[in-house]
Amino acid sequence: MEFYRFDQESGKQITKFDSDFVMSRIIQTSGNAHIGCMHIPANGVVGYHQAVSPQLMLIMTGAGRVRSGNDDFIEVKAGEAVFWENGEWHETISEIGLTAIVIESEALNPSAYMTPKESGL
Repeated sequence: MEFYRFDQESGKQITKFDSDFVMSRIIQTSGNAHIGCMHIPANGVVGYHQAVSPQLMLIMTGAGRVRSGNDDFIEVKAGEAVFWENGEWHETISEIGLTAIVIESEALNPSAYMTPKESGL
């Protein structure tokens, strides 16, 4: 399990074409990708299961906890991303609810685009 940031502070100011915004790059894939939006309610859970392909979860709102294998749960919040390898056992829970974009593809390499989350999770 790897952790990344895509919050405003990890992005790049864009001014081309008289623009004024921050773009936080996330991923580029040359293969097929499945992209969905997951809505986990308060006290909701994505049950313990194996990833069927590499999977990147981008937390947009809310917060929760994730775990991989038999590891302890780790807190995650909006602006952070979690990456699981193909076949990796994992689970997500949230006491307050969270909304996340989930990208699944064999061609994911988030470390090429996103800033790793600092240690001290």
